[in-house]
Amino acid sequence: MQSSTETLLLQAAPAPGGGMMPIFLMVGMFVVMYFFMIRPQAKKAKEQKKFADSMTSGEQIVTTAGIHARINRANEDGTLQIEIARGSFMTIERSAVSMEMTAAARKKAGTTEVAAK
Repeated sequence: MQSSTETLLLQAAPAPGGGMMPIFLMVGMFVVMYFFMIRPQAKKAKEQKKFADSMTSGEQIVTTAGIHARINRANEDGTLQIEIARGSFMTIERSAVSMEMTAAARKKAGTTEVAAK
């Protein structure tokens, strides 16, 4: 006959072979998060940086604020001097140029090449 202490210990014992399943689930969740969230964001950031570094004078751009302009001069300190209207200039950071909106504006205008100044 079993005592009440032995009965409680037998009921509380974990099922055999169930210890590895939670670890596999955690690893699987991390892999899914990496491939669906972290990796695409890193790829997009890399493309945005490449786009910002490749901008030259004469290109039509759209800023993140929605301003359509032409690059007048690329400065050494990472800024761009843009011409909004004839004789109206503004200095902005390279990171303020939207890659998506610039591509959409170029597609709408039918030009994908750099405009010559």
